[in-house]
Amino acid sequence: MKLNKHLPVKHLLRLFVVSTILLNALGCAEPIEKSDNTQKGELNEDGLIESAIDLSGKTIGYCSPTLNAPYYQALLKSIQETTEKNGMTFLSADGQDDISKQVSAVEDLITKGVDALLLNPKDPDALVGVTKLAKAAGIPVFIIDSSIDPSAEYVTTIQSNNLANGALAGEWLAKKFGSKKMNIALLSGNAGNPVGRTRKQGLLQGIAEEQLRSLGYIDLNVKTQMYTEWSYAGGLKAMEDILVAHPDINVVITESDVCVLGAIKAIAQAGKTDDILIIAGADGQKEAIKYIMDTDFYGCTAMNSPVQIGKNAVNYAIQYMNGKRDFSKTSFTAPLLITKENAAQYYNPDALF
Repeated sequence: MKLNKHLPVKHLLRLFVVSTILLNALGCAEPIEKSDNTQKGELNEDGLIESAIDLSGKTIGYCSPTLNAPYYQALLKSIQETTEKNGMTFLSADGQDDISKQVSAVEDLITKGVDALLLNPKDPDALVGVTKLAKAAGIPVFIIDSSIDPSAEYVTTIQSNNLANGALAGEWLAKKFGSKKMNIALLSGNAGNPVGRTRKQGLLQGIAEEQLRSLGYIDLNVKTQMYTEWSYAGGLKAMEDILVAHPDINVVITESDVCVLGAIKAIAQAGKTDDILIIAGADGQKEAIKYIMDTDFYGCTAMNSPVQIGKNAVNYAIQYMNGKRDFSKTSFTAPLLITKENAAQYYNPDALF
């Protein structure tokens, strides 16, 4: 990061804080995983999974933190379809965006005696206890999409490679801007969310590494961070506030498409769609892909496919039922960047998400 000794103290302080954020992100980030280690050929294109045992008497339970978003609806549909295609019974529970309700919903699935529990925890700490209850009942737990505290009892976490996806998006942005000055606003999901934090680390890491490669220095100017609660309305409100406080913003980076889709309305109302470039560290939501195809202000997003994550989760549950135990603690889908060059390949107007 370049420093000018003639800058006012308050500017130097701001640059120091940004430097600290970047160093923390780089220091905490795990090595970027480029390969897809989630499938070994057991899962075919039809969603059928090889099994040495009869699956007809097996039940898979799934608990979502909420169903009040297209992503969660698509994830539930994928799990249900893959479960039922393989002859098993599917039970689902909705946490209704409330930690206490999600805990109760998981306890109910445990009481019903499911053979495998797929859990997407709303909070990484609050759901630890129910994973231990499941283990005591002999039920393997698979964490999907989000993360949970390492003290929990679970087989593996199945998610997109949030660090690598974020890094791909950050690298693309740094290449796009070159030596041109970036004034960045960061739109995040909610404070303390481990998935959002990893995506943010990836974005910052990708920007920094590409700048070092191409420019020989890091010039990263994150002027503000706002939380959106992973919602359209939250993104709209956050962007309205940002445009008032920081009218010189020319880049918005975000942890998820949903965080910024609402923000586009505020940007358009301010007449700044030609002045602000948007990039997302995830998800590949169809509305975002359409913007990438049709406009120049939404530069890229990265794939976080609820369909693939759902299939992989059921695949792992069946592998466990067949006796497999040597699972990695985290299992990733392949990182993938979506830009104008390949967006049409991944756009499906009829998709839930």
